[in-house]
Amino acid sequence: MATKPRKERPLSSEQLTDVLGALSHPSRRSILATLSARGGVMTAGEIADRYRQAWPTTTRHLGVLEKAGLVEVSKRGRHRLYAMRPDPIRRASERLAELGAPLPEDAMRPDWADLSYASMRNAIPAPE
Repeated sequence: MATKPRKERPLSSEQLTDVLGALSHPSRRSILATLSARGGVMTAGEIADRYRQAWPTTTRHLGVLEKAGLVEVSKRGRHRLYAMRPDPIRRASERLAELGAPLPEDAMRPDWADLSYASMRNAIPAPE
């Protein structure tokens, strides 16, 4: 019996903020690029050795990536292995694409009765 593919829940606003925040720093993007190029899994030491920054700085970046769900951490002996999880990046990209999708023409016109005075005042161009 074939099972139906499970429909993914969209990223919550908080998750989207975490993913975009994690991706906003060049060092974290570099760590993800390195993980991707190296097969998706590296130890914390292997990651830290590639960068000229203090160990606590690398650890902090890895923590931000983990909180955002972009890496998954496991232990093997004394080593912490970081595995890349590209799915949150894909889901964030889809969510951003939805924001940029064109709206139907009737959605572009505000319903003036629903707008506050300040919104109406700001929506009407000032005379020149």
